[in-house]
Order: sequence, then C-alpha cells, then structure tokens
Amino acid sequence: MSTHSEVKRVTTHTLQWMKDRGEKISMLTAYDFSMAKILDDAGIDVLLVGDSASNVMAGHETTLPITLDQMIYHAQSVIRACLRCLVIVDMPFGSYQGNSKEALFSAIRIMKEAGAHGIKLEGGEEVCESIKRIVGAGVPVMGHLGLTPQSIYKFGTYSVRAKQEEEAEILLHNARMLQDAGCFSIVLEKIPASLGAEVAKELKIPIIGIGAGMHVDGQVLVMHDLLGITKDFSPRFLRRYLNLYDEISDATKRYIKDVKDKDFPNEKEQY
Repeated sequence: MSTHSEVKRVTTHTLQWMKDRGEKISMLTAYDFSMAKILDDAGIDVLLVGDSASNVMAGHETTLPITLDQMIYHAQSVIRACLRCLVIVDMPFGSYQGNSKEALFSAIRIMKEAGAHGIKLEGGEEVCESIKRIVGAGVPVMGHLGLTPQSIYKFGTYSVRAKQEEEAEILLHNARMLQDAGCFSIVLEKIPASLGAEVAKELKIPIIGIGAGMHVDGQVLVMHDLLGITKDFSPRFLRRYLNLYDEISDATKRYIKDVKDKDFPNEKEQY
C-alpha cells in the first residue's frame, strides 16, 4: 500500500517513513489556490511554494526580486487549498542570509501568517546556525544544495554543479552538516546522478532531486514546466506531461473568434 491510502495528512514524519520503506516522494511547486487544490486532490505528497514564483508568476529573470511579503501571500493562497499534502515555503533571498535572528524572524512570519508546515532555504555550512535556530523554535526546515538559484550571480551559470571530485566532496560535507543541524529533508538540484545516489544512501533524511537522478528519495518539478505552460525552459531533467501553452492559446483564439463572429453568447448562454 502507498501513502495515498494510508495517510490522511502528510507530515515530515510521513516523508521519513516513505524513505525508510523505499516509497518515492512526489513534490511539485504551487503558487495559487486553484492550482494547489487540483494538485492536492490528485494526491501529491508535497507542495513547495517556491521562490520560482518570481519567474513564472511575476516574470522576473531570477528568483532574487521576490519579497518575504509576496512569498507569504502565495503561501496563504496555497495553504487554503490543501487538505492532505505537506506545504513547504521557500525563504526568499535576503530574508535569512544576514544573520540567524533575521532568519528565525522570517521563518516565524511564514509559519504564523501563512500557516505553512515548514520552510526551505538554500545553502550549506554557512546557514547551519540559522537552521539550528529555526529548528530549535519548532519550525521544520528543508535544505537545498547543488544548483542554488539565489546564488546565480555568484556562480554566473545554471550549469550542472559538483561534477568535479572536490566540489562533490564539499556538497556531501554540506549535506551531512544540514542533517546534523536538524533539516528533515534536502533538495538536490542539477548534480550528477551518481552523487545524488551517494547522498541519498549515506543520509538518513529524505533527499528530493530536481535533476539529481533516479536514485534519490523523491522528485520535484516546477508545476508550470511539467504542465507545459512555459515553453522556453527545457533542461534535460524536465519531462513535460502536457502542453498547456498551446492548448490555452488555441482555446483563447476560439473564444476571440466566437466573440467576433457574434457566436458567443448564443441564445442558451444568456438570461
């Protein structure tokens, strides 16, 4: 049996239980009530209110511009829709890097104002003090290593991370530190599949991959990419399950034509 029939509400404990029994964890991003309700009803295990909202919802080139207030707004909308899945909220750039007190304050705002089930933040050893402080206050923390989009200007590229042995050792070291600091799970983004497998095997906590191979404990994708709402983003790790961009465009064109041709509304569609 899977968690779909056994679990009424997914928690951090559920994810650990899934890893321990070898059941893969499914995770997607969500940013609004209507879409979150569909994904939750479909049985998704985890929804991430990602700072990717900066890209797919607001049209920014990077994730950096989105604010804490904006993330809380999106999180509130998603939380209202979800009856079953675990909802994790990204800590946006600038809300936790300064010091651990600021990080704790930001995390508490997300939990209190949005009703989130936990938060996610990027980084390794440099954020461990903040993680310990946040976890110590009772807030579940998901880590994020590998390609960390909030550091894009530091690295200057979205290419695969940790291909060299030295960088791979650093990533593994950071993963151990995040686990020791109290993270309940870690996202690994765009790293070699062999390294993803090594991290998932060595660490006790669930490892969620996005471009980290098949041997991690679960997978996450940006909802707009999976559904084909975005067209320009096509990394190797992305599988598109629909092509909604073209379907929505075609529906809109048919609506425009019906309005112009005075075919909509017809006799049955008016009072």
